[in-house]
Amino acid sequence: MQPFTQQVIEIIRAIPKGKVMTYGGIAASAGSPRGARQVVRILHVMSDKYDLPWHRVINVKGEIAIRDDESSFLQKALLEEEGIELNGNGRVDLSIYRYDG
Repeated sequence: MQPFTQQVIEIIRAIPKGKVMTYGGIAASAGSPRGARQVVRILHVMSDKYDLPWHRVINVKGEIAIRDDESSFLQKALLEEEGIELNGNGRVDLSIYRYDG
């Protein structure tokens, strides 16, 4: 496993309940500030294998980035179960819920 991939997995695992991180924030924390798309791929491929809390990862606008309706609904439900509120536009207030690690 590449060091960046290992770092991303560790960072995602460390996001506490009730908090979120952005793809870019995870990439920057793992040493590659321009690696947000790599984080997306890692989540897509390794979430199940490493039991990652994938639902705690959102885009820089505070939005759920998943396009699939069923998965998007599931992510929203999981975030709300943890006490994370989405506003009327479906966004998470990053000033309240962002985790910086």
